[in-house]
Amino acid sequence: MSVSSSDLGNGVCLIRFSGQSATQSFSRAFLPQIAEAIDKALTNKDVHAVVLTGEGKFFSAGADINAFLQSIEENDSPQLIRDLTGVLHPLLVRMRQSSTIVIAAINGACAGGGLGLALACDARIGSQNCKMAASYAGMGLSPDGGTTWLLPRLVGEQTSRRFFLENEIWNAEQCASLGVLDALVDESQLIDSASSMAQRWSQWGSHTKEATKHLLHVQSAQDFETHLDHERTLIEAAGTTEEFKEGVHAFLEKRKPVFRKK
Repeated sequence: MSVSSSDLGNGVCLIRFSGQSATQSFSRAFLPQIAEAIDKALTNKDVHAVVLTGEGKFFSAGADINAFLQSIEENDSPQLIRDLTGVLHPLLVRMRQSSTIVIAAINGACAGGGLGLALACDARIGSQNCKMAASYAGMGLSPDGGTTWLLPRLVGEQTSRRFFLENEIWNAEQCASLGVLDALVDESQLIDSASSMAQRWSQWGSHTKEATKHLLHVQSAQDFETHLDHERTLIEAAGTTEEFKEGVHAFLEKRKPVFRKK
């Protein structure tokens, strides 16, 4: 299979893009398979975290260039782009809004929409073979996949501007030093490291995870006073949950809390 799912234990699901789903991820053939696999994990009550990874030299290399050529010849390019972004963009929103933790284990190159997929994850761990590229400028395209929204929040606007307009390719060390990667590990430890982070980040209650992700997602679009009101609304809601009761009891009893994940 081009997109496979497996159980890493402790509620962590591994989704691997292999073959053409890694080298031609964003095509009419393979992008729906990727979205379906991720959606299935996000809606599975037994899955608390997802690790995304690729195969060989590629995490997710972006678009099928031959399909682009065909679309040019058939005067179908706008429709092809509309079809692909119509699948990718809602998927990225669902990932950002879900209480499920999503970690990218970047084994190789991620470019174009594949870069957007990696940036939309809650964290990124890379091996020495990790590379990141936008690649839009060289194709005569403007960026998509949320890259111009997500990347500046990690590395700043001007660094992002250079990245896009210089059509740069960042190696693993650059990604780590700029803060795009949360950790840089040996290739042999990539999946284990991502799984360990996924377990740590997914141990908290559903409201805590979903609200935290949401508040971080919207903070730059709100003034401070509005954001404080937003925080108050969500923490008041948290005060009605079983997770809050468990957390208080665990603190007083000097034990580790045990939360329902979903």
